[in-house]
Amino acid sequence: MNQTTQNRQTYSDATLEKRREFDRSRPVERDETSRLISSNKVEGTTVYSPSGDKMGSIDHVMIGKRSGRAEYAVMSFGGFLGMGESFHPLPWDKLDYDTERDGYVVDISKEQLEKGPSFKRDAEPDYDRNYGESVYTYYGVIY
Repeated sequence: MNQTTQNRQTYSDATLEKRREFDRSRPVERDETSRLISSNKVEGTTVYSPSGDKMGSIDHVMIGKRSGRAEYAVMSFGGFLGMGESFHPLPWDKLDYDTERDGYVVDISKEQLEKGPSFKRDAEPDYDRNYGESVYTYYGVIY
């Protein structure tokens, strides 16, 4: 059953038309809305400690194929010009966006980050369930 047929069985034609009209009346921002942000705007965003120290920046985001949920923000940390840089998967729920800093704040110490799960660019892990549980458990988040 296609989506249109399924919607017509769930919603009346009048309700669907109201929704289409509402969608057409709103200006659509390509990269950001008041509650959504495009992945291309997340990548490169600075990550700060609660005290305001720069800890790194978001290299990329890992999104569940089936859930559509952002699971990890992979933060680049350390190194210089790509040399010695390590990547740290952080549970998405650990990041809080701070509009004044125009970046994410994580309640994680530098030492905790250094000892946490990480990998080098050419050795990205398998993001399977066991790996996810270990990352989330390390940071005290339910997987």
